[in-house]
Amino acid sequence: MLGEPTPNEADPRGEFYAFEKGTEKVSGGDGFADVWLKDHFGWEYKGKRKNLKDAYQQLLQYREDLDNPPLLVVCDLDRFEVHTNFTGTAKRIYAFSLSDLPSATPTATCPIPPLEVLRRLFKNPVSLRPEQTTAQVTEQAASEFAILAQRLDSRGEEAEATAHFLMRLLFCLFAEDIGLLPEKLFKRLVERTRTKPADFAARLSQLFGAMASGGAFGVDDIPYFNGGLFADDSVLTLTTADMETLVRACALDWSSVEPAIFGTLFERSLDPSKRAQLGGHFTSREDIELIVEPVLMAPLRRRWVEVQDQARAIIATRDRATGTNRTRYQQALTRLLMGFVGEIAALRVLDPACGSGNFLYVSLKLLLDLEKEVITFAAVNGVGYFLPSVTPAQLHGIEVNDYAYELAQVVVWIGYLQWLHDNGFGYETNPVLKPLHTVQHMDAILTTHDDGTLAEPEWPEADVLVGNPPFLGGSRMRSELGNAYVNALRAMYQGRVPGGADLCCYWFEKARAQIANGRAKRVGLLATQGIRGGANRLVLERIKQSGDIFYAQADRPWILDGAAVHISMVGFDNGSETRRLLNERKDGAAAEALATAVPVEGINANLTSRLDITQAQRLKANVGTSFRGSPR
Repeated sequence: MLGEPTPNEADPRGEFYAFEKGTEKVSGGDGFADVWLKDHFGWEYKGKRKNLKDAYQQLLQYREDLDNPPLLVVCDLDRFEVHTNFTGTAKRIYAFSLSDLPSATPTATCPIPPLEVLRRLFKNPVSLRPEQTTAQVTEQAASEFAILAQRLDSRGEEAEATAHFLMRLLFCLFAEDIGLLPEKLFKRLVERTRTKPADFAARLSQLFGAMASGGAFGVDDIPYFNGGLFADDSVLTLTTADMETLVRACALDWSSVEPAIFGTLFERSLDPSKRAQLGGHFTSREDIELIVEPVLMAPLRRRWVEVQDQARAIIATRDRATGTNRTRYQQALTRLLMGFVGEIAALRVLDPACGSGNFLYVSLKLLLDLEKEVITFAAVNGVGYFLPSVTPAQLHGIEVNDYAYELAQVVVWIGYLQWLHDNGFGYETNPVLKPLHTVQHMDAILTTHDDGTLAEPEWPEADVLVGNPPFLGGSRMRSELGNAYVNALRAMYQGRVPGGADLCCYWFEKARAQIANGRAKRVGLLATQGIRGGANRLVLERIKQSGDIFYAQADRPWILDGAAVHISMVGFDNGSETRRLLNERKDGAAAEALATAVPVEGINANLTSRLDITQAQRLKANVGTSFRGSPR
């Protein structure tokens, strides 16, 4: 029909095109992709009326071993689904049946004529790449939810109740699009009650009740979600205008929402003064990885190289051995790999200013990606099947804002479930969500006891601290936070943080103390580039006195409150890290043009590697010979 050669005709050796392409599953064991064309597609077909979702999950298990083709195709010899697999784009499914092939008319499920879709599979797979990026889908999703939040706020709903309700709606949309809820259940509910908000509220309460413990909703069976998010069935009543906003939100592909930026966009959408920042001005996953990679992942990646070297030596010996000796080496290999997986799963991460959870999500994803490397290595080398053991329970956060606190927990869970879905691993269903008590709702640097006394709050122990503390200059603290708060804060940290220091410096000092007290090992925080000088720099000098700085981006462009600013990224520990990486400004080079951080012998408190001018002393011979004049 398409005039294409069969795999055996085009490639008798099966090097780039094959039936029954042998693969290794990421979860362990051998498998076969029914058809594979390198750099075009992987194809899995089943008998009529079989579950295409199961076929797709099977393809996801093979994806890496098929060189990650741009298109993943499933069919039951009547229905076809072409799933896009392009990095950085929203997912799209082109769905059609055999009876649709003669038609040249696009449909709602297949905006390109079906026969043309099949031709492009072979001739031009890149032409099926979705135009919409994950960032664009995320921006639109955040915008719609911000509209709902603003309307509920204008009607006098409490911020905490609004946040909790919106997070439930958000999660329902996501859960539906990745298959945790029955297909189109939530969208059908919204469509059928779009002009009857009271009916929607009543039925939504029933759905939340079913999600809390698992059970029936109409003719559908609902999994057990719980996790605190659905601990009760309370809802807020929407208006007809609100329902139309929700209808638009339902039309989006929530499986493609980018957790690393959703929270930031949602928070900015809530604040009219920050709406100009929507679009390209958000903290992307790549930005966050600049600090998370060297602080959290670098030691693990070095350890993984060591483990692989040891594993390959054991494998070589095992493959030469027989009988009980072979079994002994196989057990040693299993212990080695499972031991490293245990190291990854035991590592705790704290973001002490977690906002909407972006840094926590990125940390979780990187840990899961590394664990998947270990799982794949184990499967390829005959160790067998095991599931990822990294979970959201390893993540700790502190956040004072109501919306952000609620959102952080949902962002982490969405990111986790999205990763499992995208990588072909199943979900736990008893419950799907577990309580995330590790995210605390409190002020991270100053707390008030019930009796009115002030205290420095205690942070939880964690191996690694990463985050983005508030960017608020010392001169603006009183107008933003109030005199009473600032006076109490400065009194609490007297002798540790200078009076005129920026607000973020308090997080740096507390993180330094966590390391000094043995409650943390490595820290990576962001600050405005002003931390390199003046009163701010004293906190970095204290860090170097009790430990050392091993990583820094001295001057990096950023967006803050809609304006271009420059920030610094600082990684530090107790001095045990021997590799130091710095991206510093030299010879007037623009910060935008700077290359990645490079090895240096040491990093000074002003985030340079050159002569340490922070140690310069006044010359007695110059005393009284000059003075600093005031500008006219």
